[in-house]
Amino acid sequence: MRLCFLVEEHYRHDGMPNEVIRQLTAWGHQVDVLRPGGSLLRMTDLVRTGAHDAWVLKTVSGGPGLTLLEAAAATGMTTVNDARSIRGVRDKALAAALGRARGLPLPPTYAVARPELLAEIPASEYPLVVKPSDGSSGRAVHLVASPDRLAALLPRLAGEGMLIAQPYVPNSGTDIKVYCVGGELFATERCSPLHPDRSVRERRVPLPAEVAAIAAQVGVVYGLDLYGLDVLLGPDGPVVVDVNDFPSFRQVPEAASRVARAVLDLARGGGVGQCPPPRPTALHVSIPAQVPARAGDGA
Repeated sequence: MRLCFLVEEHYRHDGMPNEVIRQLTAWGHQVDVLRPGGSLLRMTDLVRTGAHDAWVLKTVSGGPGLTLLEAAAATGMTTVNDARSIRGVRDKALAAALGRARGLPLPPTYAVARPELLAEIPASEYPLVVKPSDGSSGRAVHLVASPDRLAALLPRLAGEGMLIAQPYVPNSGTDIKVYCVGGELFATERCSPLHPDRSVRERRVPLPAEVAAIAAQVGVVYGLDLYGLDVLLGPDGPVVVDVNDFPSFRQVPEAASRVARAVLDLARGGGVGQCPPPRPTALHVSIPAQVPARAGDGA
């Protein structure tokens, strides 16, 4: 097969997707790599029907790669993930609205085009988590304890574009990151970006059944096949605080070959929905749904 990977400069030297590209090449497939953030793009000639069996996107939120992927999809080419679905998770304000409307446990979300409008959020909603609507990799995420703290933060938020704010979900300081690849679900725990002082070693952990069901529902709601989600175990149960298309798949065993096989399956099947329904692997079903994840728990 012939595949085109759109890889942002930010990921130029990362194992994901470079290891996937190497694996596909080793299996005899032709992989062309396009770096949309560092190239002059002749858009009228770039996307040619039939030139590739599928286009794969690994770029930062807000980067130019998604425009190229959508151009490829508009000409009828297969894209991984489906180009129509990616914008729905990269715009975090849109993702919150879609997810809440379709029954996912996401926190209430405010969106503003100008930072000073955050001052209209009632004091009863504090503490708040404030971040860019197009943010990624934990960039510019702020925990704001009070309206006074918000006032001091406003200058740092200028220039971030659309912002979202969500009431803080009390938690242990540990995030559960769930990855879906090839219809399998894998869970890891890691330190929350809101609690960098906590000492949590990133590692694979058992996946609670309730979180597994939510992770499978995320793929259906947003129309994704390769994705990740961040989950907090709050006082009222699991809460989804972020969803990403084509994440790092860190700690997933044999991640490069698993992702490469999933890409090929999606390319052969024409794209979205070709992977089997997500399921936890046998290693990840051993603890009950309501057990909180903490450093020292799990496998």
